[in-house]
Amino acid sequence: MLTINVSELSPAQLQNYMQYAIAPRPICFASTVDAAGNINLSPFSFFNMFSTNPPVCVFSPARRVRDNTTKHTLENILEVRECVINIVNYDMVQQMSLSSTEYAKGVNEFEKAGFTMQASQLVQPPRVMEAPVQMECLVTQVISLGDQAGAGNLIVAEVKLMHINEEILDESGKIDQEKIDLVARLGGDWYCRVTPDNLFKVAKPLTTLGIGVDALPHEVRNSRELSGNDLGMLGNVEQLPTPEEIDDMRSDAAVKEVLDATIGDASTRMRELHGLAKEFLRQGRVSDALKIVLLD
Repeated sequence: MLTINVSELSPAQLQNYMQYAIAPRPICFASTVDAAGNINLSPFSFFNMFSTNPPVCVFSPARRVRDNTTKHTLENILEVRECVINIVNYDMVQQMSLSSTEYAKGVNEFEKAGFTMQASQLVQPPRVMEAPVQMECLVTQVISLGDQAGAGNLIVAEVKLMHINEEILDESGKIDQEKIDLVARLGGDWYCRVTPDNLFKVAKPLTTLGIGVDALPHEVRNSRELSGNDLGMLGNVEQLPTPEEIDDMRSDAAVKEVLDATIGDASTRMRELHGLAKEFLRQGRVSDALKIVLLD
C-alpha cells in the first residue's frame, strides 16, 4: 500500500489524490449576487448536506491552487449573504461545466451557459429554472480554512425554501431516485451518472440490531467464496436461525444437490455451499443464505 505524507506534496498533487479518492461528490450549483446586484453562477463539488433541523448545506469555494486567488462566489457571499443551491442532473451537466469558466467579474454565467433565470421568492440571487431542485438559502457562517492556495472557505447555508420539479416525484410526492437523473463529480474531468441500472439498495439497521459478522462461525468469516459485502448482509440479520430451521434447509432442491454431490468431501461441500449462499444473497434471500452457511 502506498503511504503518503501529505506535507511532502504540492497542493496540486494532493488535490489530485483527494479528488480522485473522495468521490463521487454531489454538485452545488450556486447562484449569488454582489452588493451591486451582479449575478454569478458557479458549480462546487466540495458540497453536501450536514443537518436537517435546521436544514443546512455546506459548500466550499476554495482558493485557487494555481495562484491563490478567491472566487467570485465567495466575494459575493461576503457582500450579500444569500445564495440558491441548484441541484445538477444529467440534462444540464454540460451547461453546468461551461458555467465554471472563469469569466470576468460582472459577467452573467446564466447567459453564457444558456440557463434561464427564475426569480427567487425569498433571496436576491435567481434560481436556475432547468434545475430539478432549487434551494433558497441564507448564509449563516463563512468559515475560512486558511489563506494559502487550495484553502477552503466553508459556506454554511441554511435552506429556507425548496422548489422541486414535480416531474421527478413519485406517486407519494417524494423524489424518485430514478427520475431525478443525478450526476456527481469524480477526479479530473470525470463525472458519473445515477441511472436505474446502477442503483441498488442496502438495508439500513435503524430499528433492528444485526447479529454482527463476529457472530458467524470462523469458517464463514474466513470463507474464500463470500466477500465482505456478503458477510455484511449475513451479519445484518436480527437473529440466528434455530437448529430446526437450519436443518429444514436441507430439503431445498439446490442445497440437496450440493449435499448429495459432496458426500465424504467436507472441503468441497463447504466451498459449494458458500457459493450457493452467495447466489442466494444476490437474489435477496438473506435468511436462506444464512441457513445454508450454518449447515454442518
